[in-house]
Amino acid sequence: MAQLLTEVDARARLAEFPDAVVGAAGRPIAVTVPAAKWAEFAAFAKNVLGCRFFSFMSAVDWKDDGLEVIAWVDNSDGGFSLLMKTRLGAGVSACPSLVPVYRGANWMERECFDMFGIQFEGHPDLRRMLLPEDWVGHPLLKSYAVDTPYPPYR
Repeated sequence: MAQLLTEVDARARLAEFPDAVVGAAGRPIAVTVPAAKWAEFAAFAKNVLGCRFFSFMSAVDWKDDGLEVIAWVDNSDGGFSLLMKTRLGAGVSACPSLVPVYRGANWMERECFDMFGIQFEGHPDLRRMLLPEDWVGHPLLKSYAVDTPYPPYR
């Protein structure tokens, strides 16, 4: 029988993933990884840290600093959560998909694609889900002007 992993244990085990930058003490455990290690870290979180429940995903547009993808995963048995983050960098909109690791990431990646234009590489069906296919632009980007020639409502 596997040993129950606690939040303290999880923080210690994060040292096994050398590319992870762990935030200060507090809840949830905030971890930042390079975009190239995004899917690999998600698999580590699931298989090593026991974070089997994919809660949500979103993104932040930091303007000149580029996009940041965030995801929240939980270890229900151990009673702790991870807030995973990755910065894509200025002008970059590609990120590895987490769908091969967490099936629950499917629609949330599609929503991030629709709203932010993030191309999730390896996603099985990356297409718009909230806006019509002929919509121009991605409304949650800060570069998507309020006075855009494309009306916000149709």
